[in-house]
Amino acid sequence: MNKRIVPIRQARIDLQIKKSTFIATGAPARTVDEAKVFISQIKAEFSDATHNVPAFIIGHGNSKILHAGDDGEPPGTAGRPVLAVLEGSQFGDIAVVVTRYFGGIKLGTGGLVRAYRDSAKELISYMPKGLKAEVAVLGLLIPYSLFDQVQRLINSSHGTITDQTFESDVKVIFEIESSNAVPIRDAITEISHGKAVPEIIETKESILNL
Repeated sequence: MNKRIVPIRQARIDLQIKKSTFIATGAPARTVDEAKVFISQIKAEFSDATHNVPAFIIGHGNSKILHAGDDGEPPGTAGRPVLAVLEGSQFGDIAVVVTRYFGGIKLGTGGLVRAYRDSAKELISYMPKGLKAEVAVLGLLIPYSLFDQVQRLINSSHGTITDQTFESDVKVIFEIESSNAVPIRDAITEISHGKAVPEIIETKESILNL
């Protein structure tokens, strides 16, 4: 499974452009229904705004669903520029609404395109992101004397310890990208001289922080 960039939580920025206020809000959306719910929530929150321009990408690669709307702005000046930014960012599973409060100065077609594009770019640069990837869950028993060394190895391999139990030995459960499961298993086996051999419990899809 390829790594895929996704937002890990909602984010918001605002810009002032020729007295108009542009508020860009983005959030994770794994399905079209989730995206529609998010868009409805933002439209309700900013129900007094001049425009609430939506765009979303669900999925990645060749299996993605794209949508954009102009919400009353001239066709092609709002939703399409926002969607183009999302596509260029390589994000998937993301929904965005750019809200505009008109400030009395018309921006013109080119000005609108730049304003919506810049709002989306600013949001994407600020958006907390992670990698959706296949991870392996591994478990092992290790002597206390090896725990610190194994912990450092897991951390340096970008793994995450999710559970640890201290009894006569230390029971450790950790997650790591599937592609790194065999190398770290071999490395731990080697440094423990065969006393600790991690076993793969399961593989699953997960979000890894960048």
